[in-house]
Amino acid sequence: MTRVIYTEKKDTRSGFGKALEKLGETNEKVVALCADLTGSLKMDAFANRFPDRFIQAGIAEANMMGMAAGLANAGKIPFTGTFANFSTGRVYDQIRQSVAYSGKNVKICASHAGVTLGEDGATHQMTEDIGMMKMLPGMTVINPCDYNQTYLATLAIAAIDGPVYLRFGRPSLPVFTDIQRPFVIGQAWPMKEGTEVTIIATGHMVYEALNAAYALEEMDISAEVINIHTIKPLDEKAILDSVVKTHCVVTAEEHQQNGGLGDSVAQLLALHLPVPMEYVAVKDAWGQSGTPAQLMAHYNLDEEAIIQAVNRVLLRK
Repeated sequence: MTRVIYTEKKDTRSGFGKALEKLGETNEKVVALCADLTGSLKMDAFANRFPDRFIQAGIAEANMMGMAAGLANAGKIPFTGTFANFSTGRVYDQIRQSVAYSGKNVKICASHAGVTLGEDGATHQMTEDIGMMKMLPGMTVINPCDYNQTYLATLAIAAIDGPVYLRFGRPSLPVFTDIQRPFVIGQAWPMKEGTEVTIIATGHMVYEALNAAYALEEMDISAEVINIHTIKPLDEKAILDSVVKTHCVVTAEEHQQNGGLGDSVAQLLALHLPVPMEYVAVKDAWGQSGTPAQLMAHYNLDEEAIIQAVNRVLLRK
């Protein structure tokens, strides 16, 4: 199979910012709150065009979550914006008690997730957030893969009632999905058909998974790739339908192995279809400073790591 080269590169946070601006035009209930990172979250356009619906909360993330809960009580659709470590770790109590417990219609939007935050180092590289958020009852967790999918996901979460965690990142990466493709929360996107192994990826790792699948095709290994943009609720049918055919799985995510997408898939398979499985994820380690590419390679979060995992799982199969 010939690889497709995608020359256009954009950061996923810009997909969020563009969609937030669009929501400002189309839905007067949408309000935005930011914790002193308006530029980094690409919320400038919304703030400039709709100043009466924008709140600069300052470096007071816990207070921002409380304000968002209050705005939801008043019938608004609040979108909060800050880095992933501040969106989850710093304010977990406020999210749990004021947002999730009462099912508030708050959209928690988190940029700079994972190790691709890069040079800011371990304190800002949040690789535990998916696990933290998916454990909250009633919380929807979404991790789109590129600019287009982040744009679509941002529009989609405004249309559902209830708390949502939307995760995206800083680096400019290839734009490889079709912006015209329908985005349905909880419905996986099949990216490539295959018969010998299922690769289930989320976020920035979807592109790496596709590249790995193309490389495996040249080795006469047929790999199926599924883009899991919604980690909770998980598209169980799409996963099981694929694994019935391939009988082995590799999961890939820019997140800790413990508690992430891989664990959700493993739980599903343990209950319904036990098969050999391998994880591509951060293996119980803290981040460190480096370029996004250096860190992805260091933590084995790239195309080559997925190929190696496929080879291991095929041996077990």
